[in-house]
Amino acid sequence: MSNPEPGRYAGDVAPAEAWASLSSDGRAVLVDVRTRAEWSFVGLPSLAELNKAPITLEWQIFPSMAVNPDFVEVLDGALVKAGFGPDTPIYFLCRSGARSRSAAIAMTEAGWTRCFNIGPGFEGALDASGHRGRVSGWKFDGLPWTQS
Repeated sequence: MSNPEPGRYAGDVAPAEAWASLSSDGRAVLVDVRTRAEWSFVGLPSLAELNKAPITLEWQIFPSMAVNPDFVEVLDGALVKAGFGPDTPIYFLCRSGARSRSAAIAMTEAGWTRCFNIGPGFEGALDASGHRGRVSGWKFDGLPWTQS
């Protein structure tokens, strides 16, 4: 795990590290911050074998891609309602790790102390041909996912 900005959020983790925590810690939560379009057309991480489901909440609202002004309030409310406390491990996921990093920082600033960014994201970095999903990410690592 690396932490490029100490004190800003708990750090970046690989998809396999997030999966291991989600598997072993009943309190660990996955938050997918991509857009509704991405969830529908690209797929969603599946936590079914862990008897969990990811929380889906857009960091940027499709199609305008403006930052969701209610993100922190809505996620905070959902976590508290589900009985989670400020030390709950929360793993944030987006396409490549940029939006999820912003979400991890925002939730850390809101008092959640264990916010992690799944650095390569769901689809990972671009390969030499400009395609995602071929060099890194949740899907590339063979972790469970579904597509509608």
